[in-house]
Amino acid sequence: MTVNRQVQTPIMHRIVEAGGLIFIGGTTADDKGADIRGQAEQILAKLEGWLKQAGSSRAHVVQATIYLSDLSLKSAFNEVWTNWFKAEDLPARAAVGVAELGKGTLVEVTFVAARA
Repeated sequence: MTVNRQVQTPIMHRIVEAGGLIFIGGTTADDKGADIRGQAEQILAKLEGWLKQAGSSRAHVVQATIYLSDLSLKSAFNEVWTNWFKAEDLPARAAVGVAELGKGTLVEVTFVAARA
């Protein structure tokens, strides 16, 4: 199996393609001062760019994992989420509450997508 890696950081590759699937590593907002809605919008915009670079799109996301620093933020995150995805394109997902994501980080998201 061929593994294609793109966008290397000091600790990972942002995009890894293997077995016909595209894996996008944990993505956070750049503006840590934004509220959950603002951070969610920033993250989804970044993820859309990674998807496009990898030859995919939001309509081809098959799985997402969402890490929230406080589960009380989930409903506000979901408002942004359901506005970003068409209802028929919603992926399988898990939302997980975690103790700490780093200073000011309220949410982190990973995607698995199929090639468009």
